[in-house]
Amino acid sequence: MSNVTALGLFSGGLDSLLACRVIAAQGIRVKALKFVTPFFDHELLSRQDAYRQEVREKYGIDVELVDLSDGYIDLLKKPAHGFGKNFNPCIDCKILMLTRARQLLTTYDASFLITGEVLGQRPMSQRRDTLRVIERDSGCEDILLRPLCAHRMDPTRPEREGLVDRKRLYGFTGRGRRPQIELAREFGITEFPAPAGGCVLTDPNLAKRIERFYAGLFTIGRDQFEVADIKLLLMGRHFRLPGGHWLLLGRDELENNRIAELRGPDDWLMYMPGRPGPTGLLRMASKMVAGTVEETEVLGMALGLIVRYGRKVDGELLPGEILLDRGHTQEMVLAQPLADAVFQDWVV
Repeated sequence: MSNVTALGLFSGGLDSLLACRVIAAQGIRVKALKFVTPFFDHELLSRQDAYRQEVREKYGIDVELVDLSDGYIDLLKKPAHGFGKNFNPCIDCKILMLTRARQLLTTYDASFLITGEVLGQRPMSQRRDTLRVIERDSGCEDILLRPLCAHRMDPTRPEREGLVDRKRLYGFTGRGRRPQIELAREFGITEFPAPAGGCVLTDPNLAKRIERFYAGLFTIGRDQFEVADIKLLLMGRHFRLPGGHWLLLGRDELENNRIAELRGPDDWLMYMPGRPGPTGLLRMASKMVAGTVEETEVLGMALGLIVRYGRKVDGELLPGEILLDRGHTQEMVLAQPLADAVFQDWVV
């Protein structure tokens, strides 16, 4: 093996996997970077060692997780190249990843970058002109090698300097998957990963909710967005209470537990200890609700929704005893269920 190291962007899909293997097959050490954000693959951070072992054992690739959360949350406020069909900033997303990867070159003593992009595979982010824009805006011109479609691109510096044998690269193009599947078999890979995806920003329903959130759906300011906000947006039932206050209700036990875990120091938590039902979270209540003239009204709405979505008693929605946890104090409050007609305009 040579002393050359390359950093590869690793989505977990077949193309990025093959790009890493193609370069590694030339005796080059490849360190794969798996970028995660609250919008995709963030859960991997809770099991980093297990994930690295899985990838190494399955595909022979050394992978490192890199958390892009903070930068990505800011990126969505105004991506330079706009959005795709939904709320997905695909071009700026790739630029952000490559910029971070370029910054990590010295950390890993690496000479160049690789990606699994295939010319023409994706209509927005993998056109020839777009690929060049991505290289330029990420500062990766001439050090970014795309092994799967290299024969259709100009030679990069790693090829010209002999670090990589261009003859052993490929010229894939278009959306077909057959060449990649055949190449995978040549590497002895018989269990093909599904096409990379899972970004919630491409999901029409969730993307719309996130877009409204960024547009000022709730009273939380754009400069206050946190990773927990995004995670909360991706689960449960959401309500914009009068005044712009954000209430979230869990839909099952798993979500109830997750909401309690994600609760921030200024959030109020509420649930019925004596009856199955949702856990409710009133976001930033200590700062935005407590001590205001609307506190009693807002709290009454939130508690009424807890009872409304709780389990019925003998087929009826009866009043319920709710534990209200403000963080520094707890109290039991009796609440009446809200009628559906009252809150339909609050549903997000």
